[in-house]
Amino acid sequence: MTQGSHPNSHDGSNFELGQSLWQSCVDQLAQELPEQQFNTWIKPLTALVHEDMSKITVFVANRFKLDWVRAQYSQRIAGMLEKLYGQAVSVELVITPREAPVRPAMAPRAAEVPAAIEEVEVGEDRVASGPKSRLNSMLTFESLVEGTANRMARAAAMHVATMPGHLYNPLFIYGGVGLGKTHLMHAVGNRLLVDKPGSKVLYIHAEQFVSDVVKAYQRKTFDEFKERYHSLDLLLIDDVQFFANKDRTQEEFFNAFEALLAKKSHIVMTSDTYPKGLADIHERLVSRFDSGLTVAIEPPELEMRVAILINKAHAEGSEMPEEVAFFVAKNVRSNVRELEGALRKILAYSRFNQKEISIQLAREALRDLLSIQNRQISVENIQKTVADYYKIKVADMYSKKRPASIARPRQIAMYLAKELTQKSLPEIGELFGGRDHTTVLHAVRKIGGERQQLTELNQQLHVLEQTLKG
Repeated sequence: MTQGSHPNSHDGSNFELGQSLWQSCVDQLAQELPEQQFNTWIKPLTALVHEDMSKITVFVANRFKLDWVRAQYSQRIAGMLEKLYGQAVSVELVITPREAPVRPAMAPRAAEVPAAIEEVEVGEDRVASGPKSRLNSMLTFESLVEGTANRMARAAAMHVATMPGHLYNPLFIYGGVGLGKTHLMHAVGNRLLVDKPGSKVLYIHAEQFVSDVVKAYQRKTFDEFKERYHSLDLLLIDDVQFFANKDRTQEEFFNAFEALLAKKSHIVMTSDTYPKGLADIHERLVSRFDSGLTVAIEPPELEMRVAILINKAHAEGSEMPEEVAFFVAKNVRSNVRELEGALRKILAYSRFNQKEISIQLAREALRDLLSIQNRQISVENIQKTVADYYKIKVADMYSKKRPASIARPRQIAMYLAKELTQKSLPEIGELFGGRDHTTVLHAVRKIGGERQQLTELNQQLHVLEQTLKG
C-alpha cells in the first residue's frame, strides 16, 4: 500500500486495504516490541477497520487487558496506523463480544458498529461486576525493572502467579519502604487475571483488613466478612506489621489464612521486616507466615537504579541521557520512590525552563535534595549511628582494637560509608583511623556478601539505613 493513499470507493479493495493496514501495524509492532510483550498484549488482539478507514475498533479479551492495552499501547497503535496509512486513524478499544471477529476484518458499514459496541459495553459491565480486586493494572511484571536486588523475589512471585496454590504458599516478601514490594504483589494478581480471568483476587492493605474486622463487629456481619475473604483464590495483603497488638484482627486473619490454604488458594504478604522480626504478633501467626517462602527485596543497586530512571523517563515521554541517569542514581540510593520523585523534579524543571536534560540541569533541579542528603549523611554521622546501635564507643571506630564486638560494627560502618556517601575508599579509610583502602574494600565486600545470606544482618542494615536517611 502506498503511504498516504486512502480510497473512498466501497468495494472489495477497501476490505483488503483494512486487512492490510491492521496486519501491517501488527507486523511492525512485532518487530519493535520484546517478544514476551508482543505475545502477551498485541498478538491476541482482533480488529474491525471501519469502511471509511477513519476508525479501527480493537477487541480485547477482558477488562484488565483492556485497561493495560489502553494505557500502554493505544497511542502507539494509533501512531503506527497513521504512519502506515498517511492520515489519522482513531482507535477504539472494547471487550470482545461472545462471538469475536476474526482478525483482521472489516466492519460492513461504519453506522452498524456503535450498536455492536453497545452490546459489548453491556458485557463489559458483567466483567467488572464481580468482586473488586483493587489491583492497579499498571503494576505488572513487564513494568518492573529486574535486578539482583529483587531477582529472587520476582522469580518467586512469577512462580506463584503462574502456579497458584502450589509452591511458596504463603509467599512473604519483606524490605524497606519504596523498594517494590507492592508492585510485585499487584503483578502477581494481574498476571493471574490474565491467565484465569474468572479468579477471585483481592489486594488489600493490612489497615483495611483491620477496618473490615471492626465493621463486621459493629454490624454483626461476620458471615459476609468470612464469605468475602474465605472464598478468594488469591489474597494479596500489604504491610502485615500493622496487625501488631490487634488480637481480634489477628484471630480473624488466622482463620482466613487456614481457610484459604485448606482450599489451595494462595496468600502473598509483605512486611517491613522478616516474620520472626515482627513485634506483637501471635506466635502461631508468625509461624504460619514463615511456613512458605520468605524473600527480601533489597535497595536497588546502581545499574538497576539507572535502568529504572531511563525506563520511567521514557514512559513519561522524555529521554534521559545515560550519564544523567548515573549522576542521579549515585545521589539517590535509598529506594525507587525517591528515584521517581527525583525524576519528576528533573522533568518538571526541564519543561519549565525549556532546557535539555543534562547533569547541570539535574544538579539544579535536585539542589535541595542533594544539600539535605550531603548534610545528613556524613561518615562521622554513620560512625555515631552505628556505634549507638551496637552499643560501642564512637572512638572504637577509629581505634586499633580488634575484638569481634568492635571489628564487626566497624566493618558495617565502612560498608554504609561506601553505600551512602560519595567518599572514595582511601577517604573512608582515613576517617577510620588512617586505615588502608584495601581494609575498607575487604569490609565492604564482606558485609555486602553476608547481607545476601544473613537475614538478621540484612534487617539490621535496613534499620541503620532508614535511621541515617531520616
